[in-house]
Amino acid sequence: MNRLFAVLMLSGTAMLAQPVAAQTVVEARVDRLEREMRAVQRKVFPGGAGQLIEPQITAPQSSPSTPGAPATSAVADLNARVSSLESQLSSLTGQIEQNQYQLRQLEQAFEAYKRSTDAKLAAPVAAAAPGTGTALAASGDTRMAAPPRIDAPAAAEPAAAGRVAGVERPSTGDAGEDDYTYGYRLWAAKAYPQAAAVLKKVVADHPNHRRASFAQNLLGRAYLDDGKPSLASIAFYDNYKKMPDGERAPDSLYYLGQALIQLKKPADACKVYDELTDVYSGRISASMSADIAQARTAAKCG
Repeated sequence: MNRLFAVLMLSGTAMLAQPVAAQTVVEARVDRLEREMRAVQRKVFPGGAGQLIEPQITAPQSSPSTPGAPATSAVADLNARVSSLESQLSSLTGQIEQNQYQLRQLEQAFEAYKRSTDAKLAAPVAAAAPGTGTALAASGDTRMAAPPRIDAPAAAEPAAAGRVAGVERPSTGDAGEDDYTYGYRLWAAKAYPQAAAVLKKVVADHPNHRRASFAQNLLGRAYLDDGKPSLASIAFYDNYKKMPDGERAPDSLYYLGQALIQLKKPADACKVYDELTDVYSGRISASMSADIAQARTAAKCG
């Protein structure tokens, strides 16, 4: 009798140990899954302060059991749910890594194009001004020399000189606003070289002014309207890269695409339009959306 009781006690202890061991394994998997989910959320939500976002995953509804059929244990159901979570987490991690890779590829393509354009611009600058161009090439600086600190350069043609002379410069006490308005009026009068000089001065003298983004964007448009798409592309790209939160950064990306089309680079223009819609989806007006759609059609974007 005592021996039978001891056997029953040992059997019961073994049966109780099995679910406890299974529960321990499941808890270890859940702990690992939570750590991985926090790591993914730190990538997707860098400002989340370590908070765990509730995943939009619900447990499958249990179907009514058939009489006489054995029901699955709670541990088996939990194992299935954890396996499903692990699979979805693995898929989400792969998508994030793929998106990050594509973004790096786009940035590298922009940098390669900018370096190529800078190299092409260095040769004509050196030919036009041998002394200055040689000094720039020796120092590795391929940027053009800063414009003189004057209101507007003298126009070479009499007609252009008349347009510049007829442009009134405002004086409101806000130097950044006044300089930008003057550059805008020169651009509107089609005095593009004079407008470019003034707009460069706005960006250089007032980099933190609200109008700096406006001036850099309008500088690119002045180059584009003057038949200089290479210089325009650099001006637009610089506005997006250096002042991405500026009010005219989305416009600069759109016009960068236009400049690239003029440079016979429709594939690069399509990448720019993709970047524009991805980065500034909430700041694109209805009219710009229509312009982007028309530009994508003209560039034969996929």
